Amino acid sequence: MSRPFFVSAPCAVGGSPPDNIFATCILAPSTISLDFDAVRIANLRMCLMTSAQSRTQTQTRTATRAKPPFGALHLGALIVAGTALVWGAAALAQDEKIVKSHGYSFYGNLTYPADYTHFDYVNPDAPKGGEISFSALGTFDSMNPYSRKGRGGALSYMMYESLLGEGTGNESAPADVYGEQYCLLCESLEYPESKAWVIFHMRKDAKFSTGDPVTAHDIEFSHNLLLDQGLQSYADAVRKRIPKVEVIDDYTIKFYFAEDISRRSLIDQVGGVPAWSKKWFDETGARLDESRLTTSPGSGPYVVDKVDVNRRITYKRNPEYWGNDLPFNVGRNNFDTIRVEYFGDDTAAFESFKAGEYTFRSEGDSRQWATGYDFPKVDEGYVVKEEIADGAPPTASGIVFNLASEPFKDVRVRQAVALAFNFEWTNESLQYGLFAPRASFSQDTPLMAKGAPEGAELTFLQELGDLVPPEMMSEEAVVPHTSDASRLQDRRNLRRAMGLLDEAGYAVGDTGKRVGPDGKPLRLTFLLNSSGSPTLRAVVENIMANVDAMGIEAVLENVDSAQYTSRERDRDYDMVFDSYPSLLGTGTGLAQRFGSEAATYSLFNPAGLASPLVDAIIEKSLAAQTQEEEDASIMALDRALRHEFFMIPVWYKPTFWVAYYDQYEHPKEQPAYALGYLDFWWYNAEKAEKLRAAGALR
Repeated sequence: MSRPFFVSAPCAVGGSPPDNIFATCILAPSTISLDFDAVRIANLRMCLMTSAQSRTQTQTRTATRAKPPFGALHLGALIVAGTALVWGAAALAQDEKIVKSHGYSFYGNLTYPADYTHFDYVNPDAPKGGEISFSALGTFDSMNPYSRKGRGGALSYMMYESLLGEGTGNESAPADVYGEQYCLLCESLEYPESKAWVIFHMRKDAKFSTGDPVTAHDIEFSHNLLLDQGLQSYADAVRKRIPKVEVIDDYTIKFYFAEDISRRSLIDQVGGVPAWSKKWFDETGARLDESRLTTSPGSGPYVVDKVDVNRRITYKRNPEYWGNDLPFNVGRNNFDTIRVEYFGDDTAAFESFKAGEYTFRSEGDSRQWATGYDFPKVDEGYVVKEEIADGAPPTASGIVFNLASEPFKDVRVRQAVALAFNFEWTNESLQYGLFAPRASFSQDTPLMAKGAPEGAELTFLQELGDLVPPEMMSEEAVVPHTSDASRLQDRRNLRRAMGLLDEAGYAVGDTGKRVGPDGKPLRLTFLLNSSGSPTLRAVVENIMANVDAMGIEAVLENVDSAQYTSRERDRDYDMVFDSYPSLLGTGTGLAQRFGSEAATYSLFNPAGLASPLVDAIIEKSLAAQTQEEEDASIMALDRALRHEFFMIPVWYKPTFWVAYYDQYEHPKEQPAYALGYLDFWWYNAEKAEKLRAAGALR
């Protein structure tokens, strides 16, 4: 659990989005191209921490319920209140129980006891040393990922820790449990059963890389800095929910929460604020909302070593890191150096991997995975090609409609355009049959809406009254259309699309192109990042060809990374490949992702979805008192989101695809919710020496 973050970039054709990009901070979605699975995990954690942190058993996708992780700042940080927020004196009844703990989960259940020695999945004897390196696509011009300005460099957030801990590279820690956070900068926390406030007792030995202590004053400063200089949607929401912060002493801080709101995602929110040095900001005059190449000191295990703009970034393990011996960190943070190499496109990046210029690749391109790894170093055993089980539900990725675009205000136009996507042909012809179609925001979990509503879900929806469309109460949940796999253009679907466009008032004009009721041609643009994978571009080109066949002027705008970032932030597109978090439980972060309040400007809602029905479901979900009520609400939300039809769902896969030079090792028992190559993998010096002796590495 760490700082809030947001992911937005072109997606991988190999699965959940995006393709070779890394998550950046929620405070500044500085969209960059980097590692696919890191983003996959980042999106996962955001969606998982939307949940109520209530499941207690780790399960796989094919089992009953996935038990998601909590790592980089959870979606509780992405909060928009759906109820009236009124703060009064947080008076505590004398008989109210005070919970004191070494960690936090919403229902108080923690897998690891106070005297745990390390997480179960790590190798406590993992050696420290060596380097791991991987690729990033595109460019960067800033090492401040928390600003809207500039393009943040890869991993430029990872120097910063929070009260409740996170994994290296924003992965989950612990990565084998769901909804549980453990003290890192704090040594304990306490809160009343009502969760009206929380007190964190901080570790007195925690230090920034400068040697200065991390104090409660730094935490207070960081919290307020986000409110004053962070994203508007974040600041507006947090002010309503967290009206007061009190520094009790140098190492004790108390957060008060607003009355009459859900208790979800409050303690985890404040426990996940990144700790910045008040002293450094005061002395330098730096701002959180500016683009800059200088970085403020963090308290984490890694510090910035070298920055060569648009070429590489190198991080080194801080030998004076204060937290090396904490049980939280045993078996983790094992590499001496983490190096990121930048490339203009994925073709160049892959060739450089084959040449040994970098050593780890998390593959997102199905064509590459199926056909590209037949080079000699793989045959000779120098490069390992491996599939590693992914126990988490797939990120809800797909083609997102900008609902502010005039044609897409009519759902029939969206439905027509969706019929241009032929998953069956795409999977067989471009993706080597490696994927399955995604239908749900809770894909392959018991919370996935199926058939017509019944039981607890039906009761939940009935209580919402006339907000629920009649067809949602009686018809099966929306599922993707099927297509003819033998040909790209499915004539049956094309006829259906033509009929929908006719119904929506977009008739075929004299030129053979469709015009709207206002007489203007129907023109749709698809925004694509030129540094993305060639396979993704091929998929999009085929979709746009089918859109053009409907009589629509279909324009594919293939732009460079800088333009892509700027235009995506401004929602200057009709369609874009993007993602939303999958659903496993309730939480206040649902409102920022799917709610109406910030829909016009939120960077976390690329469609601009604003639905009274969705708002009502989220608000009612936050008030759920039992697990059954919560589950019913999430199933109803999945059904409603699919009914709103604001994105075309695409595909998913159940494994991570990785290739790496045979100098790394990882636990035999992989935790369900993190790949962890930056976090709990380690370097084998003996194997590395053999690679160098063989000339396999540069």
